[in-house]
Amino acid sequence: MQDIMMLVQDPAAWVALVTLVVMEVVLGIDNLIFISILTNKLPPEHREKARKVGIGLALVMRLALLGTIAWIVKLTTPIFELFGHGFSWKDIILIAGGLFLLWKATKEIHHNVDPIDHNEDFIGTAATAGFAAAIGQILLLDLVFSVDSIITAVGMTPHLPIMVVAVIAAVTVMLVAATPLANFIEKNPTIVMLALAFLMMIGTTLIAEGMGFHVPKGYVYAAMAFSALVEVLNMVARNARQRKKQGAH
Repeated sequence: MQDIMMLVQDPAAWVALVTLVVMEVVLGIDNLIFISILTNKLPPEHREKARKVGIGLALVMRLALLGTIAWIVKLTTPIFELFGHGFSWKDIILIAGGLFLLWKATKEIHHNVDPIDHNEDFIGTAATAGFAAAIGQILLLDLVFSVDSIITAVGMTPHLPIMVVAVIAAVTVMLVAATPLANFIEKNPTIVMLALAFLMMIGTTLIAEGMGFHVPKGYVYAAMAFSALVEVLNMVARNARQRKKQGAH
């Protein structure tokens, strides 16, 4: 308790907390986009529950990982070498997660481009997999993003209470933003394709990180923000044209 009171009175601890919360929220965007796209394929009555369960699992997993920080840090220790690069368990997890994202995004893009195949697949998926399959896929990506998030937190501050508060704050933001983001994506079909392209870029970045090629996150998120801005301008232009046509009639 005394240690916590010392942290509360330390301005440097507050700066570290704010910085870490912002970082965790930004890192959570990737996870949130994936959850939104995946849950939008479920029947409407199951979507909200799936988002809450998925994000809740992310919180539980990150807090559990924080309790095993010593083990998490060891995940960065190389276990074998290939092509002159030492691969750790973290690298393997990132590569596996990146490959999964590429596969999932490519499959969803194919379904969006081929509506007939999409409808048939959706009926089959809803009947056989549904809610449980969605939660399973969310849980798999939660693991990848959680490991990356916790290792980032460990690198930014040595204080466990700050990490716990930052993780809870970031997941709370994800929980609040999940449904509005999912509804926005569902109502704007072109946003779906853009979000899937983001997932492909994120997957490629995860693979590159796992292979030892550091990709500055700032460049990735700047590209995503620029693409999103262009799409917003396109949406505004389309709405303006529609209003003009309606006014002409």
